[in-house]
Parts: sequence; C-alpha cells; structure tokens
Amino acid sequence: MPTVAVEFAITVIGIVGVSTLVWGTAGILRALAGAVRLTPFDYEPVVGPGGVAIVIAAHNEELVIEKTLTSAMAHLPRGQVYVASDGSSDRTTDLAITLGANVLDLNPNRGKAGAIVAAIEHFDLVERYEVVMLLDADTVLSEDYLRSGLPLFDDPDVVAVAGRASTIFTPPPATLAGRIIVTYRQRLYIAVQYLLKYGQASRAVNVVSIVPGFASMYRTRVLDAIDIDAPGLSIEDYNMTFEIHAKSLGRIAFNPRAAVAHTQDPDTLHEYAKQAGRWSLGYWQTLLRHGWRPRLFFQVAWLSAFELIVAALVLVLVLPIALASESSALAVEWGWSTNAFLEWFARALPAWVLLVGTLVPDFVLSFVTAVATRNARFLLYAPVFPLLRILDALLCIRALGRAVSGSSTGVWQSPARRGASVQSDSA
Repeated sequence: MPTVAVEFAITVIGIVGVSTLVWGTAGILRALAGAVRLTPFDYEPVVGPGGVAIVIAAHNEELVIEKTLTSAMAHLPRGQVYVASDGSSDRTTDLAITLGANVLDLNPNRGKAGAIVAAIEHFDLVERYEVVMLLDADTVLSEDYLRSGLPLFDDPDVVAVAGRASTIFTPPPATLAGRIIVTYRQRLYIAVQYLLKYGQASRAVNVVSIVPGFASMYRTRVLDAIDIDAPGLSIEDYNMTFEIHAKSLGRIAFNPRAAVAHTQDPDTLHEYAKQAGRWSLGYWQTLLRHGWRPRLFFQVAWLSAFELIVAALVLVLVLPIALASESSALAVEWGWSTNAFLEWFARALPAWVLLVGTLVPDFVLSFVTAVATRNARFLLYAPVFPLLRILDALLCIRALGRAVSGSSTGVWQSPARRGASVQSDSA
C-alpha cells in the first residue's frame, strides 16, 4: 500500500497538474532572470500607435460601450477606433456614432467572430494598419496598455501579443455571492497568467494556448491566414491561437506587466456558469477541430487537456467516492454490510488525504494571491472557492460531451452588465 506522503503527492499532482508545475517553474525562472519589467517601456517601439487599429465587436452593450470607447480613444484617435455593432437593438450603435467611432451596423447579427471579420474587411484594416487590437465592449485598457504592449512587437517573429486580464470590481456586485464569484475569477486570472502563460510564452517553447479576445493585438499580415470565423465554434480566441501554432505563423508574446486590460466578469452564479461553460465548450471544440499534431504546442495542449479531465474527475467523482468509502470503512468497524469496492478504495486512498490534498493547494493559491494583490478578500472568501472549482469541473465535463456530440453557432451570449466604472486589483 502507498504511504500517506505518496498518496498526498498523487492527489496534489492530480489536482494541480504537471503542466502547472512545469510552466509555473518556467515563469518563476523568467521573472528571476529579469524578464518581467517593473516599469513602463520608455522608448519608441518599432510599431507606433499610428499603426494600430482597435476593433470592437458589440451586441447590446449600451451600459458599458461608452466607457470602453472613452478608454480606447484615450490611447488612439477616434478615427482609428472601429465598432461592429452586431444586430444591436439598444443604444449601442448610437452611442458609438456619437463618440466618433467608425461604426459598421450589421443586421442580421453574425456573432462576435463574424462581426470582427466584417469590420476588418469593410474598413480594409489589413492594408491600412500594421496591428489590429481586438477589444471586447466591456473592456477598459490600462493607461500604459500600448506603451507597454507595442514594444513586444519589436521582435519580428512576434505575431500576437496576449493581453493580461484583470477583473473590474467597481461598481461592486450587489450580493455577497456576486463578490465571491468576481473575486474567484480574479484569482483564476492571476493563477493562469502568472503560473502558466508567462512560462508558456518563453521564446524557446512558444506554447501559449490562448490569446484572449477581450484585449489582444495581432499583426495584420497574419490575419488573412487565420480562420477567425471558423464554423461550429462557440468562441473565436482559442481557435485563432491554435491557427497561429498550426500554421507556424510566428510567436505569441506575453508579459504580465504589459498590455493589461480590465474586464467586467459575471456576478451571478447563473451568468458565471453560462460564460464558464461557453469558454470550456470553445476550448474543447478547438482542441478537437485541430486534433493532435507532432509539434510541441499540440503535445503540450493535449497533455494539459488530459490533466484537466483528471482534475475535473477527481473533483466531481473521486471526492464523493472517497467520502462514501470512509463511511464504508466505518460501517465495517460497526459490523454493517458494505460495498467491496468502497472498502478497497478506503484502504487505497483515504478520504482525508484527498480532502487535504485538494484543499491545501487551493488555500495556498488564495494566500499567494492575497499577498500579491495586498487584498484580504481572497482569504476571506477562500473557504467557498473549492465549491466553485467543483462547478468549473462539472462545466468542463459537460462541455466536453457537448463538443464531442455537436457544434455551436457562435451567437452572442453576453453576460448581464453592472455599469461602466472601473477599478481592479493590481498584481
């Protein structure tokens, strides 16, 4: 029988994953080597602001579009800001026109990816600009987004710069549940971007799995080679990233101190589940669409997918089985009849080992996030986060089943909005 230490290690590795340990270590080494710049870039980049266009695909976003456009126009002249209002029935189109953006009013709607393609083609952006920034209608750019992000294009091999997401906390969610959900999402952003993406963006490996569509930049010369509006996908950003790798178009750059933008995340369980489920569905659809290929990126992608399934199954199935097996062990002591499998499971992997191996790494992540952001709410809400991780696991498994059994239309599923103020944690 395995020792307690081995059981604990197996559980932690099953939950955390080898990929997280590997890329987290790579990210730490990059940081120690001085690759993370702590001050804004202070020189003229090869691609200046005049060579950049901002494209915003929007559908019924009147509550947030004004703030987003104001943020965009603080970085670029309004003539370089383009809005594809995709079948909007509210004041989205009127607000964008009033603020001076170039507006393409699409009816009927085409979905986000279709709206992006329509704007790029209608305004001839590939021929007129060197870089296109894709911006969600609820995104607010940091003050130094372009000043810190554009120098990453100084490397001619870089064809995309992945923006770093940070959640908007103002206006605050109206309920305690909403505040917990938004804080949990911010913890996810910090963990994924610092522990995974920064290591994956190392020049030697170049295996970043997503250039997020909320606020990222692409060289226009590669856009014609990317199938932006691929049929049957629920979201476009995973597929655009996989296309870069599949077609060897170039390198994806990411620096957690550069190209930071703030986005408004769902603050109700229903809206959160819809969005997280859609993201998971888009991930699995893209992975299945591209399949396995004998390249490092796809080997890493499929290993990560396997680990994701293992972690989800541990959270959704193994923990309940462990608890049942513990009850079975007690039943044996009391002389009651029980299930042979549960008796074996209780001896092989005790419930307390699984619980500790699951909860301790989760709490450590909350603690590190609280220290990094100097915000105690990550610790205050930490006891609830494992429940949201179980929800994520359920959504992940469900999305895999949907991806295998069917496709999506890519129709808009924007979450409910809270308003247009912005404030986020710095990390």
